[in-house]
Amino acid sequence: MPLHPLTRALCLCAALALGSAPAWAQSQPPAGRLLASNCFQCHGTNGKGPGFDKLAGKPSREIYEELIEMRAGREDKGGIMAKHAMGYTDAQLLAIAGYLSKQR
Repeated sequence: MPLHPLTRALCLCAALALGSAPAWAQSQPPAGRLLASNCFQCHGTNGKGPGFDKLAGKPSREIYEELIEMRAGREDKGGIMAKHAMGYTDAQLLAIAGYLSKQR
């Protein structure tokens, strides 16, 4: 027994709606980008300068270790970077370092 055209259209619409991801899920920024956006005032958009150190393309491990040093107060004692780095967890610092290292 053939399906009624309206039933067929409703089934097609339901299949299409269930098969596609929501728009917000398709447009998520890369990991670490939102966190790294706090760096732009001094290090430029996406760490590309102008400004202080250019962070774009530096090895992730190097950026991460510098942030850990600053957070611990061993570098930039009491400076603005020490204060910024204190506001992040290790996982967040890794995400920032990973994102900036992938910028060219």
